[in-house]
Amino acid sequence: MSPLLSTRPQRHLQLPDFCTPRALLLVLAIVSLTALLLTLAVAGFDAGFLGRLARSLFFLLWTGLAGAALLCAARAPIARRSALAGSLLVMGLVVILVAGVSELAYRVLANPAFNPFELLGPPPGDHGIFIARNLAIGVIVTAAALRYLYVAQQWRLNVEAQARSRVDALQARIRPHFLYNSMNTIASLTRSDPARAEEAVQDLADLFRANLDERRSLVPLRDELESARIYQRIEQLRMGDRLRVRWNVDELPPTALVPALTIQPLLENAVGHGVEHLEDGGEVIVEGTSAGDMVVLRVRNPLPLDDPRASTGHGIALDNIRERLALLYGPRASVAAGREGDEFVVQLRFPVIEQMPEADA
Repeated sequence: MSPLLSTRPQRHLQLPDFCTPRALLLVLAIVSLTALLLTLAVAGFDAGFLGRLARSLFFLLWTGLAGAALLCAARAPIARRSALAGSLLVMGLVVILVAGVSELAYRVLANPAFNPFELLGPPPGDHGIFIARNLAIGVIVTAAALRYLYVAQQWRLNVEAQARSRVDALQARIRPHFLYNSMNTIASLTRSDPARAEEAVQDLADLFRANLDERRSLVPLRDELESARIYQRIEQLRMGDRLRVRWNVDELPPTALVPALTIQPLLENAVGHGVEHLEDGGEVIVEGTSAGDMVVLRVRNPLPLDDPRASTGHGIALDNIRERLALLYGPRASVAAGREGDEFVVQLRFPVIEQMPEADA
């Protein structure tokens, strides 16, 4: 078989950063659970249970912390290897570490000068059995932990891949919808005002040049607001003074990242399902604030009181935006929408993120 046909993407083992407090807490939890299980396996609950547990914890604690420091230093070389090679390297480092700590522990416990009156515990007995037993425990616990980390890593990568695919699909659903509406606007202007139709074509070209770059699924908030303003100009040419938009967005962080075509569909809905149904038109208010690391953005538009369709026509765009924000920001993002008196109000809430973390190799 040709090498090109048989080539498969090589998967790497991505270990947690054992230099972080969270990873150290995980190590301490594993160490404590292992010590408890080993102590229970020896003799169960009796008068010497707490003493044996303390001695096991003392031994395993130093082993776990030393192992975390070792894996912290070796994280980069491990990440450059395949999952199998990286796992074997981790197992080798653990075997060397456990063997060294076990040998040291044996010499301390077996020497009366270091362990007077067996304060640290009874002598371990046969040297070889003591070392072999500790190595077996270390290999089993490490293998189980590596398997868990690998499965968790593959699950996370699959979730991220599905999320990226769904974001692309959702954007593809929004863009044709906007294109059809914009072309209808331009078509109506070509007969009544060709000069304005030309301006609208130029605005549309600028808008799609900014937003249809597949490499820019996330854009700075200032660019997204500018895209929405371009859309406003296109609609303004068609509706004239019937459409009024007030922008209160000076407090928003301009470099915060948002999904492309997030604000423009909300403005489009506010016009198409609100202002356009009013005989005298109306005013759309786009306002936003930032508090700490969170952004709150609201779009408000008037509603005709006698047209129930106006308050139900926002659904598709809102569902798309809600899902895209959830995929990108998780539970920290939210979308709330509903009628408030004679207005329809949409509120977006999401964290200020100026650079998305790179995916693991």
